[in-house]
Amino acid sequence: MSGAAIRTVLGTAALLLAAAAPVAAQGGDGDPNLRMDFEAYQPVSTLVVPEHRPTRASFPFIDIHAHLRNGADEAQSASYVADMDAMNMAIAVNLSGRSGAELKEGINNLAERHPGRIVLFANVDFDGMDEPDWTARTVARFEEDVRNGARGLKIFKNLGMYVEDANGRVATSDPRIDPIWAKAGELGVPVLIHTGDPAPFWSPRDSLNERWLELKQRPRRMRPPEPSFEQIMGEHWDMIRKHPETNFISAHMSWLANDLGRLGQLLDELPNMYVELGAVLAEIGRQPRAARAFLIEYQDRVLFGKDSWAPEEYHVYFRVLETADEYFDYYRPRHAHWKIYGVDLPDEVLRKIYYENALRLVPGLDRSLFETADDGRP
Repeated sequence: MSGAAIRTVLGTAALLLAAAAPVAAQGGDGDPNLRMDFEAYQPVSTLVVPEHRPTRASFPFIDIHAHLRNGADEAQSASYVADMDAMNMAIAVNLSGRSGAELKEGINNLAERHPGRIVLFANVDFDGMDEPDWTARTVARFEEDVRNGARGLKIFKNLGMYVEDANGRVATSDPRIDPIWAKAGELGVPVLIHTGDPAPFWSPRDSLNERWLELKQRPRRMRPPEPSFEQIMGEHWDMIRKHPETNFISAHMSWLANDLGRLGQLLDELPNMYVELGAVLAEIGRQPRAARAFLIEYQDRVLFGKDSWAPEEYHVYFRVLETADEYFDYYRPRHAHWKIYGVDLPDEVLRKIYYENALRLVPGLDRSLFETADDGRP
């Protein structure tokens, strides 16, 4: 290469370095803004669109999936009801009702202090399933709990994932439990059952997993490959299929809010299965057109549920269900780092999801709380 050519190359390189220097000075390794991690990156949207931030539901509603303290003292139970009044919640269903003496404690502290406003579901103790009288004993205890005021049965996700007997994991469809499901149908009370976890908890914890942030922050939620999501949920749906005379509310939209087509097929196949919205609002809100169509089509099969008790988080539920707002934040980034949208449901659908479906399924609820529901809009 000639000297002139070398000087040309060197000159070009110098120009490129000079041009790059300001960029390096502004944002090189010394600039912390270019070294933030995924959790720190929370950009503020510049989108200018209409916004509505309802703090009160348009109609009185029933939260079919609440968790309150059975041991609440008078001040705390009054605080629950004050929060309910502020957001137009007519009835809270405390799914942490327990059984026996603990259930009676919750009824005394919650239901009797605030008649009609808080009701309790009983729970089942799966310890001792190897004992020959476990089924009969547990059915008898459940009957007693209903006589004492329980309005339904809540099954936690330990069944199907963590409950074990001498042979290992106990499936939700285990025949020893069948008499309990049948007894619920005989007594006319629903079973709200949480089985499994979101399907991504079984996927590799890598850059392709959309629940990566949650699995980083809550690593114990990572599931082993076996039993798989499909096996655990398949046992759940098989159990519902075996008991057509019992109404089941499959918690968290049966973990299929991200696959509404499949969920619709299951609802068509299982007329005794209902679903509730607890902890899956972010899935509804990211597919507003599909979700709106689904909720309208299956308006008789969906109930309002929230799960954890955090009054300010209910406001996001109202915004998703009642408005047509665009591109706003879900309240818990580890569940959803994406933006969500309102589905703007018709009033007749809102009424069914908010309270009519629950009134049909749960016996003994105070219907007078909804007599002026058509005038509920603020």
